[in-house]
Amino acid sequence: MQTGRASRTAYGVAYRRAVHQLLDPPPVLQDPIAIPILGPGFHTRFEEDRERQQHPYARTFRAFMAVRSRYAEDNLAAASTAGATQYVVLGAGLDTFAYRNPFPALRVFEVDFPATQIWKRELLHQAAISEPANLTYAPLDFEHHTLAEGLAEAGFNTHQPAFFCWLGVVPYLTLRAFRATIDFIASLPQGSGVTFDYALAESELSPARQRARQLLAARVAALGEPFQLFFRSEQLDNELKSAGLQRIEQLDTIDVNTRYFANRTDGLALPEEGLGKLATAWVE
Repeated sequence: MQTGRASRTAYGVAYRRAVHQLLDPPPVLQDPIAIPILGPGFHTRFEEDRERQQHPYARTFRAFMAVRSRYAEDNLAAASTAGATQYVVLGAGLDTFAYRNPFPALRVFEVDFPATQIWKRELLHQAAISEPANLTYAPLDFEHHTLAEGLAEAGFNTHQPAFFCWLGVVPYLTLRAFRATIDFIASLPQGSGVTFDYALAESELSPARQRARQLLAARVAALGEPFQLFFRSEQLDNELKSAGLQRIEQLDTIDVNTRYFANRTDGLALPEEGLGKLATAWVE
């Protein structure tokens, strides 16, 4: 995104998570904050948009937006049970976990561009959603400060294990920025970990999925947030291992469907061939 401007893709992601609450019962991600944070304008847009949201492509896209958050929060629950006391949401956008956090002892850090955080806090204020005491906003302009610097200023404790949620961010990064982030996470105490999604390299996509990628890439580029980074599955594994991360899990869309969309009566699921994967890695 452009420095000084709130992310437009962040609203699109939040909108789809909100629509998921209404059109896909039972939602794979139970999120009572998803609709209120978008304000009264959401309902107007939704009524105008309801028919389009029934299209198979729209259903698939919002299913992915919801399930990747569910997957991250499932891994967070495991990390918290194992002793993690800090949760860092990188590129938080309009993520709502901090406002429905079920773990009283868990400290949450939301990291994002300053303009996006200002916009989000205005939406929260307008919706009368309180900011919990165990939440810290860490405004960070990645052009001028590192993640380590931004978290240090926010009071993050590098001597305590932490779990990181890094959704919808990696495809927009340079390889150097990606490596700097996973190197930082790998430097943290045992029990720390990260969940993220990434875009598959073109060589791992069929011609049909390559065309779908091209259409999506054109849309996000038009919003000023172009894709930059793609990985082959084996390459991604090697990047994580080189950083010192272990117990690596990668889920393709078939894995995700088996874990989260089995036995649904509405047929909601991801296509068998996706444009990317979900990944989790741990410090051991």
